[in-house]
Amino acid sequence: MNNNFDDIRPYNDHEVNAAMRRLAVHKNFEFVVKKFFHGASLEEMKKMISGISDVETFQMKIMYPVIGGVLKTTTTSFSYSGLECLPQACLFISNHRDILLDAALLQYALVGSGHKTSGITFGSNLMQDQFGVDIGKSNKMFRVERSGTNAQIYNHSKHLSAYIRHSILNLKESIWIAQRNGRTKDGIDKTETGVIKMFGMSGAEDFITNFAELNIAPMSISYEYEPCDFLKAKELYQRSLGGTYVKTPGEDYNSIITGIMQPKGRVHVAFSNPVSAAELEIISETNPKNQIKELALLIDTKINSNYKLWDTNYIAYDLLSGNGTCKEHYTPESKEAFIGYMEKQLEQAETGKEKIREIFLSIYAGPVTNRP
Repeated sequence: MNNNFDDIRPYNDHEVNAAMRRLAVHKNFEFVVKKFFHGASLEEMKKMISGISDVETFQMKIMYPVIGGVLKTTTTSFSYSGLECLPQACLFISNHRDILLDAALLQYALVGSGHKTSGITFGSNLMQDQFGVDIGKSNKMFRVERSGTNAQIYNHSKHLSAYIRHSILNLKESIWIAQRNGRTKDGIDKTETGVIKMFGMSGAEDFITNFAELNIAPMSISYEYEPCDFLKAKELYQRSLGGTYVKTPGEDYNSIITGIMQPKGRVHVAFSNPVSAAELEIISETNPKNQIKELALLIDTKINSNYKLWDTNYIAYDLLSGNGTCKEHYTPESKEAFIGYMEKQLEQAETGKEKIREIFLSIYAGPVTNRP
């Protein structure tokens, strides 16, 4: 197996200090300090970060406090379940609701339960400047190409697949990857078969061994209040009008900041047991043309079954259906609070407010509809 992954891998420890020194003098570092390290002076933080010389120290001194601060200021509770059943190294395949937070909250849960942090996929579209590259690659993020010709994307997928398998089997490092390319915006969490095909591209064994050795562990992250809910509803509305949706300059950055800073209420992360050889054996008995699809469906079932349904999900479902079948899951007060929150968000709509309201509700109702 080709182990030369310098073009996509995170930084090794000996590369971290140079990255820290670049961060310390970057114009954006002052913003980070003011936003996430209240009470610390800029000079103190510059001195501290300039002395960091390995990935683990960066994660514990910078990233862990930052994520903890986000949780403290934007959530009312954070919980997780199922980590005690996982092997040393596994492939976390997760529903994808926020650009950065999904993977960040996984890392927070891993540290909190005594596990090593995992590698994290990092889209090339987000690696546009050295500041972001240095933060990402010092935080175990590895590059995933988002553009290119069909041949280039195919070759990159093979390379990425080899890196993921190398990390899990040889480095004993877990990996986080989303179940699809881009965030779920309609509330329906569905695994793209292309992602599963990519996993298998590096395997030299039969179907069962190929996927069993990756320890595929489906992960469900559930936000009571969806990050970027209005922005997602607005984008889907604009797409519904026809034509191609083109992101505006800085749109990804705005989504990252909005997702981080927007109130999220309660948040839960649930981990399923890894897909077993026995489950893969059942799938292997189907038509070979359907095996990838069947594996994707199994992962979907695990993700959707473990999704924590909040009162906001049930309220939205009833508001859309109009029949009140879920009313035992919420109170009149929580319903009134959610409606008030939604209407406040919808004040941002310049046109199409009624259609955007319907889409907004469908984002929250989707997990109820999709429950196995």
